Amino acid sequence: MVVVFEELLQGNKEYCQSFDLGSLDAKAKKGLGLVTCIDTRIEPLTMLGIAPGDAKILRNAGGRVTQDVERSLVLATTFLGVKYIVVMHHSQCALANSSDEKVRSDLNESQLAATKDWEFLTMPDPMEALRQDVARLRAFDGLKGSIDIEGWLYNVRSGQIDRVIPFDQDTN
Repeated sequence: MVVVFEELLQGNKEYCQSFDLGSLDAKAKKGLGLVTCIDTRIEPLTMLGIAPGDAKILRNAGGRVTQDVERSLVLATTFLGVKYIVVMHHSQCALANSSDEKVRSDLNESQLAATKDWEFLTMPDPMEALRQDVARLRAFDGLKGSIDIEGWLYNVRSGQIDRVIPFDQDTN
């Protein structure tokens, strides 16, 4: 028996005692799609002052825009009410100021073999990575039209969010 799993299941039993989200609509009430990192210092609902059901939150290592993120956003904008997208990177990201070569040097043999064709989407220049991710979504034909897209940077020390790449009617 793995203690962590048991603790999680016990936590779920306690959660069910006061569960009240069953009537939420599947659509994002505020129309927000957020792409961000898996970093544990990022708590999207709390930091943005939103509630469960307000947004569709997509998380991956680095908060990078990938084909799977594009797939999810096409579905979210088509079926789940998303009209606004924020790509939010953060300070002190483990993928920042790194390289795919550095990541590979830390992998064991079986990990190297399993990921040999992967790009880890490291960010030698984090601001450029944010610009690239926003530009990728703005250029993606599957999202063209009435979707507003911005790029933000979250400071994990202060909690502040900076609007780095604001909505631009000419480029969105």
